[in-house]
Order: sequence, then C-alpha cells, then structure tokens
Amino acid sequence: MNASARPEVVVVTGAGAGLGRAIVRRFARDGARLGLLARGRDRLEAARQEVEQAGGQALVLPTDVANTDQVEAAAARVEETFGPIDIWINDAMVSVFSPVHEMTADEYRRVTEVTYLGYVHGTLAALRRMRPRDRGVIVQVGSALAYRSIPLQSAYCAAKHAVVGFTDSLRCELLHDGSHVRLTVVHMPALNTPQFNWVKSRLPRKPQPVPPIFEPEVGAEAVYWAAHHDRRELLVGWPTVLAYWGNKFAAGLLDRYLAHSGYDAQQYDGRDDPNRADNLWESVPGPYEAHGDFDARAHCTSSQLWVATHRPMVAAASLSFLALLYVALRR
Repeated sequence: MNASARPEVVVVTGAGAGLGRAIVRRFARDGARLGLLARGRDRLEAARQEVEQAGGQALVLPTDVANTDQVEAAAARVEETFGPIDIWINDAMVSVFSPVHEMTADEYRRVTEVTYLGYVHGTLAALRRMRPRDRGVIVQVGSALAYRSIPLQSAYCAAKHAVVGFTDSLRCELLHDGSHVRLTVVHMPALNTPQFNWVKSRLPRKPQPVPPIFEPEVGAEAVYWAAHHDRRELLVGWPTVLAYWGNKFAAGLLDRYLAHSGYDAQQYDGRDDPNRADNLWESVPGPYEAHGDFDARAHCTSSQLWVATHRPMVAAASLSFLALLYVALRR
C-alpha cells in the first residue's frame, strides 16, 4: 500500500482462526483497517491485538454469518468506524465429516447456511455499499472441492459448489451493468488449520486434511494477491490444479480412486474422541490461531502459486528458452 494513500478497509469473515486469521495477519502487515467477523469473541480480540501490533486497526464484530441481519449490522459498523469498505473476504465455514446416510437434514441445513448462505449474506452486504460507489472487491474463498467432491464431506462440497454457481451468476450481472465492482474466487488446497480439532465428525479415527497439506499463510498470500489483481479465479497448489482438470477429463476415474482412497486419506492417528466439542452450532472455546496440528507435514510455499501469480515473467522466460533452443538446434 502507498504510504500516502488511505489505509484499505477490509472485512474478513471467519477471522478468528485458521485461514481467516492468517488473512487478517497478511492485511495487517500493510496497515489495513479490518472488520473481524466470527462467532468467538475471545479469538477475535486476540486477532485484533495482532492487527494493532502490526500497525493496523481492527474492529471486533462477533457475528454468525448464517444470520443476514448480523452480517448487515457488522458491515454498517465497519463503515461507520473506518469508512467505505474496499475489500470483503468471505471465508467462514463449518463442515461435517460423515457418510451421507448418517447425516441429518438439520446438519445439511446448518452447513449450507454458514458455508454457502454466509457467503451470500456477506456478498449482499458488500454489494449494497460497493455498487453505488462503483468500486470494491469481493473475494470468495473457495476450495478444490468446489470442482471435485470427495466422500465424507458431502455438505461442505455441495456448499462450495454452490458458492461458485452463485458467484458466476453475479459476475455476469456485474458485467452486464458495467459495474467496476470486482469478484474473484480463490480455490484452496488442504490447509493446516484448527478446523480438524473442532469439526463435527463421525469418522472412527481423527480427521485430517487430505495430503499434501499447506500452511494457511500460503492461502492468505493467495487471497491478498487476488484482492489486488484482476483474476477471475486463482487455483492454489498443484493438488487443486490436478483436482480441477482431472475432474474435467477423468471424473469417472476420480470417482473410483476416491472411493478406494478417500476415506483413509481423511483420517489419521488413532480413534477420535466421540465426546469432544464441535463447532457446527456454537463456537468452540480455546486459544486456536491460524495453524492446526499438522505443521510437521505442511508445506510453507507453493511453486504453483508462484507460477500462477507471475504469468508474464513465466511467459517471457519460456519464450526466451524456446528462442535459445531454436537457435541451438539451427546450428
């Protein structure tokens, strides 16, 4: 950010922990003014302290994104306090690890209300403010699972698919209207976040992200980049790219592969505690931050993300290599 410019005003849902917390830290590094939305006040207060230590400002707004009135009220508070919202990032989510036949209608409803409708509510609140001003950016945090569903996460996969459908429709409407409000979707790989400590699960063993696993800072850097560059979608990590393209050309093979490997890949390290608290309906207390329990297995960088965010440099280097190769072969 230019030192002479007004600090960016950024809203992050799911800001208390996991990827959302890492996103907050990334924007705080540039002195942003941040509206922090999540259900757990204690974690939001901890995030606010980190923002202020980094030189930014933050507003703590305990919010259940499934409640559209709460989201609208939070948006109003942010603008009353900091001024016009420049960037709105939808990240809040819940999930249930369970076979479909053991799921309940209420569980599907709740995951949909948070992980899909929460994005709708956030987007509507942002649009009410951005469209009249004809500027602003809305970032939807997507997933490789938005294009390639896996077993045992049907509610979450369906919600992420719905986010893409909703966003694509809205993008067309904004283009039709000649609006300068920009939409982008950043599709994540498996991330080392605390969600696996509190997700509702019926799996016999402890839930885990499907390897390979990346640190949440990789995802946060991708969100920050997408918020400041005109990219329709950004795929993060080679596993996301493979899932995206593999489903286009070999969906049936992936069905069979995931039927064979998808159950075990989402579990590790002995039996899960059937009595542990989960966050489907209420926030789980505890000093959770950005990282989960998988630091020893998580990648801190992504070569694919570097390539995806440096296309002109990669293209120029490729052309130079081809030119040199042509000259060498002509000799």
